[in-house]
Amino acid sequence: MPALSTLLPWLREVDRTTLKADLGAGLLGAVLALPQGVAFATLAGLPPQYGVYGAVVPCIVAALAGSSRHVVTGPTNANSLALLAALSPLALAGSGPYIDLALAVTLLVGLLQLTVGALRLGAVANFISPSVLLGFMSGAAVLIGLYSLKDLFGLSPPLGTSAFGVLGYVLAHPLAIHWPSLVIGVVTLVATLLLRRLRPRWPTMLLGLLAGCLSAWVLERSVPGAAQEIATVGRIPSALPPFHLPNVTLQDLGNLSGIAVALTLVALGQSLSIAKAVAQRSGQRLDVNREFRGQGLANLVGGCFSAYVSCGSLNRSMPNFEAGARTPLAAVFAALLVVALVAFGGALIAAIPLAAIAATLLLVARGLLDLGRWREVLRVSRTEALVAGVTFLATLTIALDRAVLLGTLVSLVAYLYRTSHPAIRPLVPDPRTPERRFTPLDELGQPAQECPQLKLVRVEGSVFFGAVPHVGDQLDGFRSAQPGQKHALFMTKSMNFIDLAGNDLWRREWRERRALGGDLYFHRPRTPVLQLFAKTGFLKELGEGHVFSSKDQALRSIYPRLDPEVCRTCTARTFVECAARAAEQAPGADAARTDC
Repeated sequence: MPALSTLLPWLREVDRTTLKADLGAGLLGAVLALPQGVAFATLAGLPPQYGVYGAVVPCIVAALAGSSRHVVTGPTNANSLALLAALSPLALAGSGPYIDLALAVTLLVGLLQLTVGALRLGAVANFISPSVLLGFMSGAAVLIGLYSLKDLFGLSPPLGTSAFGVLGYVLAHPLAIHWPSLVIGVVTLVATLLLRRLRPRWPTMLLGLLAGCLSAWVLERSVPGAAQEIATVGRIPSALPPFHLPNVTLQDLGNLSGIAVALTLVALGQSLSIAKAVAQRSGQRLDVNREFRGQGLANLVGGCFSAYVSCGSLNRSMPNFEAGARTPLAAVFAALLVVALVAFGGALIAAIPLAAIAATLLLVARGLLDLGRWREVLRVSRTEALVAGVTFLATLTIALDRAVLLGTLVSLVAYLYRTSHPAIRPLVPDPRTPERRFTPLDELGQPAQECPQLKLVRVEGSVFFGAVPHVGDQLDGFRSAQPGQKHALFMTKSMNFIDLAGNDLWRREWRERRALGGDLYFHRPRTPVLQLFAKTGFLKELGEGHVFSSKDQALRSIYPRLDPEVCRTCTARTFVECAARAAEQAPGADAARTDC
């Protein structure tokens, strides 16, 4: 048992409450999986039952072997379309050879995913920022909502119509709207929202779906011909996935290798994006490498049991989370209930109206639109808002995995821009504070005079090759604008890193200051910075008395090196030491000391 708890750390949290929540979420997941599985298999050029098979074995394996508590694995529209596009030139869709190729490529994808996880390459997930996930989830919410409109209004746009194509089709055919379907969808929406308000602890999505089914039953008996017009899930083939190893040759495997790599990227991109997005909502700490291994095992085992390429399913993961799933058992229950529902409740499942399922997905989409987070991002950071906005638009217009990749690239470019432009801020002692704290001029809130001989500057960021042009321009600007400030003290506690280019920049600045008759000093540089200074010989060139651990020590050492003639006529009185020197230089000061 301890070994099992180590393998499945969530197992110790399972109790009657979590089982009840997981069972309710699992039942909803099973109901959603059946029509989606059939539709996705058809989209992939496979017989309908293969979509149902994909909702069973891969779902169980990924739930137990993966890291996420809420991600539900199964067929997706992106995988289905990619599979059809890749395999249709090699075999006739739906034929025996086509099915064998689909299962063979699934095994290859699983092997590649397992390798990625075993090599612990999941660190790439750290570069998907929260703003990217916000844009991705918001875009996915819009897509889910738009795709649901066709079933909500009882319309049949051409196969393969895009999300916005569905919206355009609905707007172009208002007279074709099937009002019984719309009534069923509205009843489902209203019932679910009322139950959420009145009985939030109940399985509201499942009960709302039941209300939609009851409304369909009433319409069928009160409206002539409605029974034939209301679109339903329809008959589902057997859900027991048979064991089957694909009959392919080594040449076939060679031909499939490139396809497998592409599908691996698509599947991992979707799974990773969805897992991170759900984890952000749930607060779970995600082990990305374990999630990759879980997805790989799901496809390896699933490929042996007639399931084609699977990954984290957005249309099932978010309803699973929204329905109150607590542990991965919700996904296991969903898979087992798919088998049970098809075996024992096939007639009931077949009668579920598609409009009720569409209404449920609309509610899921509504839950994904985190408007409060959008307001916060827009208020706090224009850069983060840009990243989220680009990802949102990309999610609506290109493939989901590519949208996340584009958003991640934009966020990395924004990060590189920020890090290559560290703030270089002039400081002055704040006379309003007893300790005369060094404060940036732009924060002081009142006019202040800098010392005419000593420039105080805080460096807020690393000085590496990408930041050297910006930092160099700032340093040159300081010398050009105030040539009398021959000495410069840099506060470098926040300069965490420099490279050789940064070291060369500071050496050049030191030489420029020396040429002016001044010098360069550092306050509290980081140990790695000092180590690089020492290795390059720059620390030895600086000499003693140029690196200080406290500001008081720095000023006590630097102040005597300033030109006393400039101090004699200076009115800035920037430092405490200025008053003492002024007293020493006042007429009669020597006589006063002699009299003492």
